[in-house]
Amino acid sequence: MSKNSAEVRFVRWPAQAELRNHCRSEGIPCLLVVEGGARPPVCSDPREDWVRAPISRPDLEARVAALRQRVHDRRNPVLDATGTLLFDARSVTVSSTHTELMALFVERFCEVVYREELIGRLAECGQRPTRNALDLHIMRLRRRVGTVGLAIRTVWGLGYLLEPSHV
Repeated sequence: MSKNSAEVRFVRWPAQAELRNHCRSEGIPCLLVVEGGARPPVCSDPREDWVRAPISRPDLEARVAALRQRVHDRRNPVLDATGTLLFDARSVTVSSTHTELMALFVERFCEVVYREELIGRLAECGQRPTRNALDLHIMRLRRRVGTVGLAIRTVWGLGYLLEPSHV
């Protein structure tokens, strides 16, 4: 098994139903290993999947990799070309100008986006690239991204940082 699979918890189903509930409540990704003739569970949480034992090593590794990718996709915002921002199974739409600004934030999620870069992006959009204009856009973006569990934090003297709001 690859070292990346360490984040995924293996749970025998149905013998360890309580462990499954614990993983769900804690947000721990888990792969349910269905034993014997047991009926497979309904997995409505994107952080879980199931396999039937016995399973080959390549199939198991492929399932773990797919589960890890789904978990990863939920933890990083995605911005599509239409201005829809997706994060943690929630979405919000933003204006075309805000889409241009958000592209920088999504590209560097949890890293500083410098004020000068954002002002330059405003200029490219045909907006007046003033400090006040940027402040207004950031204020509006903060309201929009807050609805999907994200926050734009001010990094004094540098710029802004997009991060999960529960951080």
